Amino acid sequence: MKKTKTYSLVMILMMVMACKEEAKIPELQATIVETSESGNKLTPVTEFTKGENTTEIVITPEKEYQKITGFGGAFTESSAYLLNRLSKENRNKIIKAYFDKDGANYSLTRTHMNSCDFSLSNYSYTPVEDDVNLEHFTIEEDRDDLIPMIKDAMAASQDGFKIFGSPWTAAPWMKDNDHWVGGKLLPKYYDTWALFFSKYVDAYKAEGIDIWGFTVENEPHGNGNNWESMHFTPEEMTTFVQHHLGPKLEADGKGDLIILGYDQNREGLKEWVDVMYKDEASSKYYDGTAIHWYESTYDYFPEALQYAHNKAPDKYLIETEGCVDSQVPVWKDDAWYWKKEATDWGWDWAPEDQKHLHPKYAPVNRYARDIIGCLNNWVDGWVDWNMVLDRQGGPNWFKNWCVAPVIVDPDADEVYMTPLYYTMAHFSKYIRPGAKVIDANNTDNDLMVTAAKNPDGTIAVVVFNEGKTEKHFSLKLEEKTKHISIKPQAIQTIVIAN
Repeated sequence: MKKTKTYSLVMILMMVMACKEEAKIPELQATIVETSESGNKLTPVTEFTKGENTTEIVITPEKEYQKITGFGGAFTESSAYLLNRLSKENRNKIIKAYFDKDGANYSLTRTHMNSCDFSLSNYSYTPVEDDVNLEHFTIEEDRDDLIPMIKDAMAASQDGFKIFGSPWTAAPWMKDNDHWVGGKLLPKYYDTWALFFSKYVDAYKAEGIDIWGFTVENEPHGNGNNWESMHFTPEEMTTFVQHHLGPKLEADGKGDLIILGYDQNREGLKEWVDVMYKDEASSKYYDGTAIHWYESTYDYFPEALQYAHNKAPDKYLIETEGCVDSQVPVWKDDAWYWKKEATDWGWDWAPEDQKHLHPKYAPVNRYARDIIGCLNNWVDGWVDWNMVLDRQGGPNWFKNWCVAPVIVDPDADEVYMTPLYYTMAHFSKYIRPGAKVIDANNTDNDLMVTAAKNPDGTIAVVVFNEGKTEKHFSLKLEEKTKHISIKPQAIQTIVIAN
């Protein structure tokens, strides 16, 4: 009996000493917001359950990586058209949700030049055949919907945002197949097509909209010849940029505009960057590389991203399009966005040897996993696709239905902010342009973590728990520590004060 009593006293003393030691460790001051399958939506969290803190996340601000360009989504005719069908109150609600400081505060955006699948019809700014000097160039098609949406976003944004344009295709008369879909730009129109980019900048400038840059061509491999497309090989695109687009913009006093090459899936990166950045001449006018995520629902291709960065370490590497594709949205059912029920184009159409890349997946998981994976592998910007779609996943002239973070029913004037909206905001709202990605060493393979130091000195740490059990971890910065729990299937952004 005496031995048992002595042992208990020793244990008590050890526990007291441990508590005293822990009390000596200064607590890290941070604010935390969480979005979870259980219902949190950027909800502030101040109390945490206790558990074994076997996991450590150690932040080392001195280890810096890429500078962040921004996060955001795309202005499309479909989204702009839907906004015009809503009440003024709901239109403003959506615009503020995306662009106001109190909302997602988007900082990097995209739009289409000429029509795309998320347009109401096929159209071009160059409707007159063989108009080689583009004397009839017009952006009239954009005036009813697209331009007003961009202007409203500009008015709502206190910090401002960058916008880049992407063409899906030139007008059919410039192409070898005289068609909206597929085909190649005829070499005799290379100079005309370069002029197209310069004219576009001037036309939007006249509307009070500054264009930051371009991708040369959306999906130069094509899209299975389904909707607007125009094919380039890496060599053809580089020839166009090196000898036509770059020199034209430079001659017109627009040499500061950003030119991003490629603009398709990551798995094909090596083939493209090897040509784009072959030598000083080939890379002169390329400012960076644009990528999409459609090669897989779960694999973010870290090796390909690392290769692209190492090939051109001083160039941009921006994810310019990603969405839950080939899927009709689920209306007002948050749970669906956390379940592995959605499919994509590859579920039905991928070759047998690539089927494993396209399992059923949870939309939130796909976004969170991909963005963190990208940030941890040198990607400096991440741009979603449509900001607003309807309950069908359109309008889309080809009926290529997709999901957007905000779904609306224009007939009933209803708005549904899906969990994808809050997922995007975990990054766009708290990791600002000019931030530097910094080292975040994480000892739990079941958690995904990224961190960035903002220009104002604050540090944003994003933690993603894809699993179905609660996790506990110690967040450490220098000599300070904070013990945190994260719910099952949840995303947290932890902001450490300056």
